[in-house]
Amino acid sequence: QLQLVESGGGLVQPGGSLRLSCAASKSPLRYYYIGWFRQAPGKEREGVSCITVGGGRTDYTDSVKGRFTISEDNAKNTVYLQMTSLKPEDTAVYYCAVGGVGAMCVPNDYYYWGQGTQVTVSS
Repeated sequence: QLQLVESGGGLVQPGGSLRLSCAASKSPLRYYYIGWFRQAPGKEREGVSCITVGGGRTDYTDSVKGRFTISEDNAKNTVYLQMTSLKPEDTAVYYCAVGGVGAMCVPNDYYYWGQGTQVTVSS
């Protein structure tokens, strides 16, 4: 069974940056869709950014366009989320997940999930 482990979360001031990592336990990572999702207290889980690994398609939710960048390192079976210009409203638990063929960047299309990493943006 594929396992995903997120890391890189933490406390950062508004305007700061963080890079999240999602390491998969095995390949072939290139045949999957990988997504970053987040869930803030009292809110539903939402798609942040997704990538077709090896295929180049990326999607971003409107609120993070121009600030977040998703990327992949197939040699390391790892997907990253570079987050810049962070805002307090970005505070949430961030999860990575793997979806199948045709997945959109919505939680219901993803079936392997990591445990999540907390991102807190506060002064």
